[in-house]
Amino acid sequence: MKIILTQPVTGLGEAGDVVDVKDGYARNYLLPRKVATAWTKGGQKQVDSIKAARDKRAVRSAEDAAAAKARLEGAEITVAARAGSGGRLFGAVTPAEIAEAIAASGGPSVDKRRIEVRTPIRNVGDHAVHVRLHEDLAADVTVSVVASA
Repeated sequence: MKIILTQPVTGLGEAGDVVDVKDGYARNYLLPRKVATAWTKGGQKQVDSIKAARDKRAVRSAEDAAAAKARLEGAEITVAARAGSGGRLFGAVTPAEIAEAIAASGGPSVDKRRIEVRTPIRNVGDHAVHVRLHEDLAADVTVSVVASA
């Protein structure tokens, strides 16, 4: 099934891309979450407008992403979470909590969907997190998780 992505999807494409996916993936996941729309001939106008807006932002955002990468990699990001004895957390640290901690530390505002946590953060300590800032640019950030009172 051909669909038009309206938001970036990891491993599939960026907003405005026309991609072919299996019918069930489109019908059960992408379309109900409003991440994509079905492709039609009239939908091509929508694709053109999304791509034009993306191209206009691309140059400006590439420069902003380079500056944001420099600020992120030099920042100390600390997340406070409830922990039991032995440093094991009650639950896990989510990308939304990491995004809030980045903003609180004076870093750039980062969308939680752009933060990739390779393994769930369930212990107190330092953890590596990958933040996609632009199509070609990403920052590796160290997040310190501390036990809250």
